[in-house]
Amino acid sequence: MAKAVFEKTVQATKSKESHKNYIKNNFLLYLFLLPAVVLVFVFNYIPMYGVTIAFKDFSPIKGIMGSEWVGFDHFINFLQSPNFQQIFTNTIKLSAFELLIGFPIPIILALMLNQLRRAKVKKHIQLIIYAPYFLSTVVISGMLFIFLSPAGPINEFLTLFRDEPVSFLTDPSYFRSVFIASSVWQVAGFSSIIYVAALSNVDPQLHDAATIDGASLFQRIIHIDLQVLKPTIAVLFILAIGGIMGIGFEKAYLLQTDMNLPASEIIDTYVYKRGLQAGDWSFGAAVGLFNSVISLLLLVIANTVVKKLNGETLY
Repeated sequence: MAKAVFEKTVQATKSKESHKNYIKNNFLLYLFLLPAVVLVFVFNYIPMYGVTIAFKDFSPIKGIMGSEWVGFDHFINFLQSPNFQQIFTNTIKLSAFELLIGFPIPIILALMLNQLRRAKVKKHIQLIIYAPYFLSTVVISGMLFIFLSPAGPINEFLTLFRDEPVSFLTDPSYFRSVFIASSVWQVAGFSSIIYVAALSNVDPQLHDAATIDGASLFQRIIHIDLQVLKPTIAVLFILAIGGIMGIGFEKAYLLQTDMNLPASEIIDTYVYKRGLQAGDWSFGAAVGLFNSVISLLLLVIANTVVKKLNGETLY
């Protein structure tokens, strides 16, 4: 027993010494990392103090410290508000459908690009599918209003088969489809870069050996390419689950009209209207904190489930 404890102590001491030696040998690398750590601390951790206004009746005149403490009153008011269910449901539906539809498409694009053998053609296709990502959300929203308006080109084409134009941007039943389709078109190509980079590590000899053994293209993709992508897919899926409550305020707000409000009002737009436009900073902070806590819980749950099923983990 004493011998085992002694051996563990010796091993721990050696581990600490090797860690210290590693830091000494790589001192310049840690020095280069220092500015990034400082920036994250200053702009991400110090502002967390402002979250306390979610538990206070904040007044700019009194300041954070001088404002009255109200506890969980703002959270209760939000949960009991008549439009809570609609806002929360809209957020979940938009996020869930965007994840289910948008997450697999970059993987499929990467697998298709990986099969192209002509480098010039591959570069041209990559340029075309990456380009929408670099358009601003305002430009994308403006394009949607032009193309989907009653007098737009899409409705002009549809009038060949129907008498009346489709109200894409005013009918709540179409908002979710327009939002998700435009998001996938904008980010799917750029999101495939990570998967394309991961596929570059596939040994070509594996494909050659599988071809000799009679494996089809589909079988090689399933048993070789997807197996290489599994760790990357697992990590990105966990991150996507963690961001499921933050689907993007900008486009939802820009595409929002009085007519499609029942489907387009989400937590982020609600926080903007109540917190900034109406000047109810404490209530807006409370709703934002509620959104962040839900995202954190989803991240932890997704990480735990993926770790048990696949062995991959984010932390």
